[in-house]
Amino acid sequence: MSAEELKKQGNAAFVAKDFAKAVDLFSQAITSSETPNHVLYSNRSACYASLKRFGDALQDAKKCIEINPTWSKGYNRVGAAHSGLGNLDDAEKNYKKALELDSSNKAAQEGLEHVQKTQQSRQQQPDLGFGQLFNDPNMIEKLKQNPKTAELMKDPQLVAKVLQFKSNPQAMGTEFLQDPRMMTIMAALLGIDLSMGGENQPEEPAKKPEAPKPTEKSAEKHAEKASPAEAVKPQAPQPESTTSAPAAAPENEPMEVDEPEVDSKAAADAEKAEGNKFYKARQFDAAIEKYDKAWELHKDITYLNNRSAAEYEKGDYEQAIKTLTEAVEQGREMRADYKIIAKSFARIGNAYHKMGDLPKAIDNYQRSLTEHRTPDTLTKLRNCEKELKVRETEAYIDPEKAEEARLQGKDFFTKGDWPGAVNAYTEMIKRAPEDARGYSNRAAALAKLMSFPDAIKDCNSAISKDPNFIRAYIRKATAQIAVREFLGAMETLDVARSKDSELNKGANVREIDQLYVKASQQRFQPSDPNETPEQAYERALKDPEVAAIMQDPVMQSILSQAQQNPAALQEHMKNPDVFSKIQTLIAAGIIRTR
Repeated sequence: MSAEELKKQGNAAFVAKDFAKAVDLFSQAITSSETPNHVLYSNRSACYASLKRFGDALQDAKKCIEINPTWSKGYNRVGAAHSGLGNLDDAEKNYKKALELDSSNKAAQEGLEHVQKTQQSRQQQPDLGFGQLFNDPNMIEKLKQNPKTAELMKDPQLVAKVLQFKSNPQAMGTEFLQDPRMMTIMAALLGIDLSMGGENQPEEPAKKPEAPKPTEKSAEKHAEKASPAEAVKPQAPQPESTTSAPAAAPENEPMEVDEPEVDSKAAADAEKAEGNKFYKARQFDAAIEKYDKAWELHKDITYLNNRSAAEYEKGDYEQAIKTLTEAVEQGREMRADYKIIAKSFARIGNAYHKMGDLPKAIDNYQRSLTEHRTPDTLTKLRNCEKELKVRETEAYIDPEKAEEARLQGKDFFTKGDWPGAVNAYTEMIKRAPEDARGYSNRAAALAKLMSFPDAIKDCNSAISKDPNFIRAYIRKATAQIAVREFLGAMETLDVARSKDSELNKGANVREIDQLYVKASQQRFQPSDPNETPEQAYERALKDPEVAAIMQDPVMQSILSQAQQNPAALQEHMKNPDVFSKIQTLIAAGIIRTR
């Protein structure tokens, strides 16, 4: 059975005044609840108070306000328990705290009035000398150990009454006469044996020296002045005494305190459900009205989150942010679930995103992830950061300043200030990210700094911006040769030659051919001058292009024929594809010419 179902049954048992059963049901609900629930402890405290078990009631009441220190009604419970124990100063303090949190708390107002009247009544009545008698802090333990009172102290209601008299000796007179058990307790405290002389024989003052030694000097002094019977005769019952017992107040209090709490939550959820229906129907104003009513009935920030969703859909982003900010503040005070607070921050981020305030959106997404990390919020944060970066980049674009940076870079390059040239061309790229010249020029400066891999990256960027930029191909091939990517350099130069022939009528063909020859010659040159022919042959076979040629069945047939008839090779080389492959094998040293 769920904690909520057990709670409902406990409420029903309480209304039926079956307080013991209610205690059991609320105890089961507390055990079944996934998270500590302050209302459950409050309800069980009410049941304990109704059973006059004020010590247990106080313990549960303190647990209630520990879980939710901002809940006004929890302090009602603490005040009622203290009142039942006779601790009127503590009761007054907690009722006042309840009213600080909620000035409309009727139960706290009534409890405070009751406590203050009782305090006033105590001040107006003499205590008949009982104050010092009940002043022993170990009084209850001594009574439990005394054979004459041990059985009596098993009655929790009687113990509560004794504790009440300890804090309010003025109320002792009437109760002393009405309850013979109190006579036995008084005699035990005074050290008098009431069994002497017969049941109906009156006590005589002359016998007071026979009394055993009392535990307190004050009791001994009191015994010398008058007998217990004489002590109570002069004081007639006062009207205030009949209403000053604090134990009566909490008995009816639980129905006033907790039942509205249960009803208000149910009513609030009902209003929320109606609001959800309006929201789905896109009737946002009606939905907001329902969510407002739910919040007024019961303070749960889920209702504020829902209201903000309706305001967001209306396009009222500023109001949604105000609502969600209130949800976060209230949630902090009520110690709401961190997942719900995370949702509030995420929705604030959504609203700022819609308003175009990306820095604030990012800030609130980060706050949300701090509370509770979810993939959806993390994705929104990443996308928002990318969008902000693009926006900042676009805002920085300025063609005029880009041209100034290009000319500055050219001046640095001419003077041999390669780092200065790199910085100037970087600024040009930021100011004109679509201009391929910035990347190509920076590649030239990076190559001077021997940073060839970065130069190749810049050339690739330049080519992606302008596929017909011949100079970018040439600079890329130069950098590839520098890092011994000879095959890649030759492929780059093949593309450069094709585009130069098509677009520039071969204006750069000489430079391209020179780089091609350089790449071809250096491609198979040994790094070790002492390399043997056999080692050179093995190294050449590791080249991917050479390996592919050697594994080609057609080339295998041609090479086989050439060994038998060299003149046949000349005939095959008339084919351009075969010619290129033969040249590669010659450069690699696979075919040796005389």
